[in-house]
Amino acid sequence: MRILGIETSCDETAVAVVENGTKVLSNVIASQIDLHKITGGVVPEVAAREHILKIIPVIKEALLAAGLSWDEIDGIAAACGPGLISALLTGTLTASTLALVKEKPLIPVHHILGHIYGNWCDRPDANFNFPILILTVSGGHNDLILMKGHGEFEMLGTTRDDAAGEAFDKVAKLLGLSYPGGPAIQISAKDGDINAFDFPKAKFDEETFDYSFSGLKTAVLYTVQEKFGKNYLPENLDPKFVCNVAASFQKTVTETLIDQLENAADKFNPREIHIAGGVSANLALREKAEKRLSKFNIPIRHPVNISYCTDNAAMIASCGYFMFQKNPSKFKQWQNIQPSADFTF
Repeated sequence: MRILGIETSCDETAVAVVENGTKVLSNVIASQIDLHKITGGVVPEVAAREHILKIIPVIKEALLAAGLSWDEIDGIAAACGPGLISALLTGTLTASTLALVKEKPLIPVHHILGHIYGNWCDRPDANFNFPILILTVSGGHNDLILMKGHGEFEMLGTTRDDAAGEAFDKVAKLLGLSYPGGPAIQISAKDGDINAFDFPKAKFDEETFDYSFSGLKTAVLYTVQEKFGKNYLPENLDPKFVCNVAASFQKTVTETLIDQLENAADKFNPREIHIAGGVSANLALREKAEKRLSKFNIPIRHPVNISYCTDNAAMIASCGYFMFQKNPSKFKQWQNIQPSADFTF
């Protein structure tokens, strides 16, 4: 079964074709990073206008790259949220219209669940064993999820304020580094001392698996202001100081993420551990996960390709396939997808 996926939840206009949930036939992403570097972050209405310009050409390119016609597409999956409503509208309206005109089943996909299926992409021969403990970590979300089967998800913990990806972006901006912040801080951290600063980690009781990064972000700001003054200019910061802050900050973020993941693994005894979302591309996070979680002697997976970490449509198509397989009668009739900013599922 071949599913065409559409993803426009933020600033990536993405379309992919995936066969049987794992074989990626095409995965086209029109990035807006250069545009949003100007403002140091995503402006929703600017992103929405770019989606309108790019969506049809990207769909055509994805079909061409897959070597398929519409007659060979069996269904359409589209990210319905959470995300920027103005951006989501382009993808959901396009998907709804195509499903009606082409007479295809239409499958609305929760963006966070889509990220989970980034670990299925390009793994046609993998033997996945449930339950799977999953850390999804990106610009707008941090979630710990216990996946008991396809369509069976239990939310164990989430972010109470800022997500790790947002913290990366904001700290990079106050250090004068480029957007997006995750890759910029990872590069800068290579030349820094991870023990230069002892930044705080949010603490919860042992039965709570939530996250918080607002205090860490504030601690970094105060550290910079203490040395260079409240009215400092990022471009005037000492390069070595910036590298040390980046390294210490990255260490604190990754330790915080893995601390809770390890605590949850101790309690729920999963048969696999997965890391997904944009921040799963961070090499320090991957290395720390492999080291700290190896004691469980179970597979620790992250997406096989960096393009499946960040927002993409292959993960949406993969998730849509497994949703359809679980309950095909639910998606036989055309429907108008309603976009939502709600993180619950």
